[in-house]
Amino acid sequence: MSSPPPVVVCGPELRGLPRLWPMSSGPLRAGPERPTVSLVRRPLRLFAIPALALATVLPAAAAAQAAPAGATSSSMIRPDAAAGGWLARQLVDGDHFESVFNGTAYPDQGLTIDAVLAFAASHSSDQAAAKATAWLAKPEIITGYLGDGTTEAYAGATAKLLLAVEVRGGNPTAFGGVDLPARLRSLQTADGRFSDRSQWGDYSNAFGQSLALIALHRTAGGAPAAAVDFLADSQCADGGYPVSFGQATCASDPDATALAAQALAATGRTAKANAGLGWLTAHQNADGGFAAVGAAASNANTTGLATQALLAGGRFGAGLKGWSSLVKLQQGCATDPGVRGAVAYDATGFNPATGARATAQAVLGLAGTPLATLSATGARPDAPVPACPATTH
Repeated sequence: MSSPPPVVVCGPELRGLPRLWPMSSGPLRAGPERPTVSLVRRPLRLFAIPALALATVLPAAAAAQAAPAGATSSSMIRPDAAAGGWLARQLVDGDHFESVFNGTAYPDQGLTIDAVLAFAASHSSDQAAAKATAWLAKPEIITGYLGDGTTEAYAGATAKLLLAVEVRGGNPTAFGGVDLPARLRSLQTADGRFSDRSQWGDYSNAFGQSLALIALHRTAGGAPAAAVDFLADSQCADGGYPVSFGQATCASDPDATALAAQALAATGRTAKANAGLGWLTAHQNADGGFAAVGAAASNANTTGLATQALLAGGRFGAGLKGWSSLVKLQQGCATDPGVRGAVAYDATGFNPATGARATAQAVLGLAGTPLATLSATGARPDAPVPACPATTH
């Protein structure tokens, strides 16, 4: 069997960096895709408290984003909306993102979905979100991402796209000619794991499992109990969750734990979710951010996912620290106008190569809205620009 071209695989587990492996359908495959109060029964309370807490505890951070006198309605004061606006302006042809490998640009469906979720979380850039969603529905794009559904079918990608369509208010049973819920359910194994069907192997992991539970929880059929049990039973002894299942040593991962906590909270496993949130709190850096496994410095990708989980789960002390660390990484009025609103991957400074993915995942933490109830309804159509004095250079 001859090997196809390498594939750029992008997902929250990569903390802004690409990983490569071969696949048979299409040049790009996205990676298997990131409380104490019920997310389902009291969503309005969860939405209101983070906003109130942020406004009360972090007035200085909010003031730093405030609009000057005479600012127009297109000016933005919220960090999440400023980030969403910058992200929208980075879309290639106004409807998708690309990743470059060996000098060749390939369509990046995974990052494009990250942006769609970020636009909804920031309640902004709805026109860009609509265009990106239409691009994802194109036959060649959706097949290259999900597989053909017969010989090739990818659980994490299917779950992530299903969630995005739900967030956009689309029809997931007929998106781009694919019944996404049915496709995803067909990939559940007897033990409850959602697994890839592929000649290149099974790369499914905790990201895809968590996203599958969240996305299917939003359908009429709900999340399968066996699938919920599978994720809950993967918990490590220290309370966190691993990226990969079935390893000799269970190693908790902050990105995987953040998504698992949201998935388990949404499906009624409060104790398991709270244990994950406790693990996140115990592994928060002094600057309020979170580092990838094996690293010491905080990064925006991991911090965005962890902060979203903490705020959604009612851990406001830790969540506000994470929120503040993300605001510090956001490019403000003293920076080049072209990057204002973007979020740097880490404290070393803004890097265009990692900026889009870092910003997309940071928005989730800046907004704090749970994935289980995230919706694009009511989002403003335009891509807002941070309000800066005209004399700022």
